[in-house]
Amino acid sequence: MRHAALIVAAGRGTRAGGPLPKQWQEVAGQSVARWTLQAFAHLDARVLVIHPEDRARAEAEAAGLDTRIVPGGADRAASVRAGLEALVAAAPEAVLIHDVARPAVPRTVIDAVLGALSGAPGAAPALPVTDALWRGADGRVAASVPRDGLFRAQTPQGFRFRAILDAHMAHRGAAADDVEVARAAGLDVAIVPGSEDNLKITAPGDFARAARILEDRHGYTARERI
Repeated sequence: MRHAALIVAAGRGTRAGGPLPKQWQEVAGQSVARWTLQAFAHLDARVLVIHPEDRARAEAEAAGLDTRIVPGGADRAASVRAGLEALVAAAPEAVLIHDVARPAVPRTVIDAVLGALSGAPGAAPALPVTDALWRGADGRVAASVPRDGLFRAQTPQGFRFRAILDAHMAHRGAAADDVEVARAAGLDVAIVPGSEDNLKITAPGDFARAARILEDRHGYTARERI
C-alpha cells in the first residue's frame, strides 16, 4: 500500500450549530463526511476516526467507499493516534491526515502534498497571510504584527507513515495539528500551496460557502441533486 487517508471526525463541532455534529450535516446534497471521503477515493485506503456514538451513522455515510471506521480518543491527538494504529498492519508509505470539516479540498492540493513527500518527511498546504495583523489587549489595538512568513495552515497534512506514527506515540499532551506533533519530533515539514476552496466548516454560514464551491465544481445544485 502506498497512500492512505486518515479523516478525523470525532469532534462535536458545536460552533457550527444544527441538530447534528457538523460532519453529519448535509451540504450540496450529501453529508460533509461523505464529500470528504470521496475527495480521497483515489488513495489506496481510508480510515475514518469517529466519536464512538456515531458508528451507525458513519457506516451509512461511508458505504461503498471502502473505509475502515475507528473510534477516536479524548482529544484530536488521541484520535489521530487511534487512526494511525489502525493502519499499522497495512503499513502505507505515506498517510494524509485531514479534517473532516474540509469537504471541498481540491485534488490539486492532495496531489501537491503527496508530491512533496518525495523530498521531505512531512508536507502540508497553507496560504500566506495577506491581511494586516494586530495584537489586542483590553479591547484595543496594542501593536501591529508583521505578517511576513506567516501562513494559514490547512489539511491534509501528509507524512511518511512510520515517521508520524513514531512522532505521535512519543508526543505527550494536546496539539493544534499534526505539523506541531511532527516538528516536536524533529521532522521537517514542507509547505505546499493551499486553496481558498479548502475552507473548514466552523460556523453556520460556512455550510452555504462549502455548498457553493461543491456545486460549482460538480456542475449541479443541491436542489437538482435531490
